[in-house]
Amino acid sequence: MEREAIRRRERLYVGGEWVTGPDTFPVTDLADGGTFAEVAAADADAADDALAAAEAAKATLRDTTIPQRCEWLQAIADGLRDRKTELAEVIVREAGKPISSARGEVDSAAERFERAKEEIRHLKGEYREGTTSGHEGWEAIVKHEPVGAVLCITPYNYPLATTALQVAPALAAGNAVVLKPASKTPVSAAILAEIVDEAGLPDGAFNFVPGKASAIGDELAGDDRVNAIAMTGSSGAGKHVAYESGMVNLHMELGGNAPAVVFDDADLDDAAAAAAKGSLKYAGQRCSAVSRVLAHESVHDDLVERIDAGMDDWVQGDLFDEDTDLGPLISESQADWVAELVDDAVERGATVVRGGERHEQADGVHVFEPTLLANVPQDARIVDEEQFGPVCAVTTFDSDDDALDVANRSDLALDACVFTSDYDRAMRMAEYIDAGAVRINGAPSHGLGDIPFGGNEDSGIGREGLDSTIHEFVRKKSIIL
Repeated sequence: MEREAIRRRERLYVGGEWVTGPDTFPVTDLADGGTFAEVAAADADAADDALAAAEAAKATLRDTTIPQRCEWLQAIADGLRDRKTELAEVIVREAGKPISSARGEVDSAAERFERAKEEIRHLKGEYREGTTSGHEGWEAIVKHEPVGAVLCITPYNYPLATTALQVAPALAAGNAVVLKPASKTPVSAAILAEIVDEAGLPDGAFNFVPGKASAIGDELAGDDRVNAIAMTGSSGAGKHVAYESGMVNLHMELGGNAPAVVFDDADLDDAAAAAAKGSLKYAGQRCSAVSRVLAHESVHDDLVERIDAGMDDWVQGDLFDEDTDLGPLISESQADWVAELVDDAVERGATVVRGGERHEQADGVHVFEPTLLANVPQDARIVDEEQFGPVCAVTTFDSDDDALDVANRSDLALDACVFTSDYDRAMRMAEYIDAGAVRINGAPSHGLGDIPFGGNEDSGIGREGLDSTIHEFVRKKSIIL
């Protein structure tokens, strides 16, 4: 059945008011091609207005109570669920995500607002007594207070769920928010701004400023009125923001290049299924994707055969078809990048077991075939560089030390996974692999944020998660009696 494309025009939301920007930018329809939304582009003046509004709201927000904030969080969660159908369709079109996954993202975002409500109820102060010489009889109340204003910089791959993971803890902790969404996927965030507007927060508590990072990124990140920055994005962009930001709390989840280390005693069916899913989910455009499979040389061929069979179950097609698992890449430039890494691996001797080709499916819609590369040399770029594409690249190792060397060679250290039936080996590898999280006998997954996650080295600063992020957005004050 032919569908009528959505046509939307989105505005900025600053200081409790909807305003137009001096210019607009288009959002590509990754389901049907062409443009489905025109979004106001904030300039430096609009960014300054948003920062001023957040600054003005700090005092009011600081005086709010946890029950008040919990009411806002629940109202936002309810609003997301009320507009689930609309939001899911928007995510399909702007992010190129299959409809079943898009619905799941809306559910996850709503639940994150609800869970933030529960987590903030557990944030309690402390009572301490002086125990050192000269401080006898001292008593102190240690309380939490909001840091002030949080700049949220969100990615294109989970435009609503990741936004919720930043915005919900910031509001729960009593901070003002300035949201700068990814330019490729700002429409779902615009709908979130409408829902926040209806929830009755004080003016300036939430500000929505879409626009090009080149135009407003430095203006936002480098301003003294920002007290904390939450960012999910590439390592390069994260380094730039960190350079510009100065003395603020940085809370960053950046690039990933997760290895799946498969030993000769692993359950190969489980490992193959995890490798296929970890590589192909959302066309590999996830920081926690399985970016490279390190297989013991004795099981390489068997594992590749099983991964190949598992990829048969992944359907690439109409994004509004319930059976579709795979969509397009976010842009032509991303397709170019994935093709560059695949070509490099093949030139160095890798074997293309399946896929390896790209296609322009419609105007602005670029699809990369589900791809499996075998016998990938360890010196291929795809072993060390983040790909963000639907490619499972399998290389080999011959010993535990060799596996560790390859796994830890990249500057990206976000996630990893290990497949083995040997408990001691699993724990030893988990201890020595340089990553923020290592999963045993399963693909990396961040879930809703119950377990802290984040990266080492170039993969980030701090740990995300609802409770963890709330603690990043408050500071302790000691009142000494």
